[in-house]
Amino acid sequence: MMFVRYVLFAVIATLANLVTQEAVIRVAPVAPLALSIFMGTAIGFVLKYLLDKKWVFDDGFHGHRQEFQKITLYGTFSVLTTLVFWGFEVTFWMIWRTDFAKYTGAVLGLAIGYAAKFALDRTYVFKERGA
Repeated sequence: MMFVRYVLFAVIATLANLVTQEAVIRVAPVAPLALSIFMGTAIGFVLKYLLDKKWVFDDGFHGHRQEFQKITLYGTFSVLTTLVFWGFEVTFWMIWRTDFAKYTGAVLGLAIGYAAKFALDRTYVFKERGA
């Protein structure tokens, strides 16, 4: 059940990421591609952390220091897996130069990144899991 919730929340975070990217592209006056990727990633990160912490790993609050360490480790793993995501998204866009290709690369990159991240989060970030 834990993995099912993780996948469901990955889909939700992915949709939030892509909706944010599309909104930014429509309104950004400068560098819409880079800004959209950054903003989408930020929204996806915050949403995914909160959902994972509470609903996937049933991780409580154990003090500010531990929470900071978890967020830092979660963020580090996010950066590593985000490089996979960005690499796919930008590569697909550079090759085909279409929105469809860009978003296809984004979805593929996010799927690969989230699969790797689940294993990392379960093993290293939320190891005190109660559920």
